[in-house]
Amino acid sequence: MYLQISGLIRPHNNPISTMSTIIAVLHHKMNAFFWTGFYLLQENGELLVGPYQGTLACIKLQKNTGVCWAAINNSETVIVPDVHKFPGHIACDAASKSEIVVPLKDNEGNIIGVMDIDSVELDSFDKIDKNGLEKILSLVFA
Repeated sequence: MYLQISGLIRPHNNPISTMSTIIAVLHHKMNAFFWTGFYLLQENGELLVGPYQGTLACIKLQKNTGVCWAAINNSETVIVPDVHKFPGHIACDAASKSEIVVPLKDNEGNIIGVMDIDSVELDSFDKIDKNGLEKILSLVFA
């Protein structure tokens, strides 16, 4: 998928357009992906929904709560096999059972948001997903 996405976004350099294309490809190619999208940090420190596909999203995520903030605060990808066992999990849709959140970094290495993917199955994500998604996210500011 990396090659497919790379081909689709070239020669464009608009991050929002790139994020939208990444989300569309992932959401429709990966059967286990129930909700696929970005949450973006705002200048005022809020974390608001960005491009996404799936069911209705939470528009704003409470600061320092949930998997998305854990990925931001720890500066690393977070894999949650069972969201019901994650302290402070934010349930935008009760059908979500597992989740992976990957920090989105700009060219200077600053975290500007996260890619958040939910599955209706338990334990849907692993190290292979982590590595692949991190590589795909490197295309946003390439």
